[in-house]
Amino acid sequence: MSERLEAEHVAEWLRRNPDFLRDFSDLALSLVMPREDGRTTSLASYQLDVLREKNRELNRRLHELFANAEANERLTVRTHQLTLALMRERTAADSLRAMVASLGEDFAGDAIRVVLHHPVDGLDAVEWLRVVARDDPALEPFAGFFRAGEPLCGRLRRDKHEFLFGADADAIHSAALLALPDHGLLAIGSADANRFYPGMGTLFLRLMSEALVTALARFERG
Repeated sequence: MSERLEAEHVAEWLRRNPDFLRDFSDLALSLVMPREDGRTTSLASYQLDVLREKNRELNRRLHELFANAEANERLTVRTHQLTLALMRERTAADSLRAMVASLGEDFAGDAIRVVLHHPVDGLDAVEWLRVVARDDPALEPFAGFFRAGEPLCGRLRRDKHEFLFGADADAIHSAALLALPDHGLLAIGSADANRFYPGMGTLFLRLMSEALVTALARFERG
């Protein structure tokens, strides 16, 4: 018991004096550290192993940061190109077509659906559009989404899922909903269950929805 208490006192003293071994290098080299496989190594070697492991972890995190930065840069460029495309369109119908095409081609959406409260000239029969009055009971499941006005990502409830994707519902395993204030909503469906998930960043989704709403508002004023 006495030896154990003395060892604890030594350990506590070393914690308060971390530079002690720097002044007594011969002692530092003679100390041994236990390893998981039962072998022992010098304190210097042990510290070197720890530093190497920390360096590997820092490199891994750095690569992740670079990968995220590159992905965000690509998204920024695509979102900018989409905004420019919407600015060039001359009708509401063409703006919606450009939006749907970009989401399918540039953003790899497997199924795009637009729900509007009012019909749009030039879009009488397109499979991705539904015109549903604001007070239609079919939109009741989306009441909370409309109130929040924020993008919604993940797996949708069955009633929302089937309403939006209909015959394609079985092939869609995750989705993102974009609110279009005063107009309706837009849904992006993916066959990948992990493509859209709760808690993911929604900045670019919000920017795209705002760009589309602004484009549609131009023609209302006209």
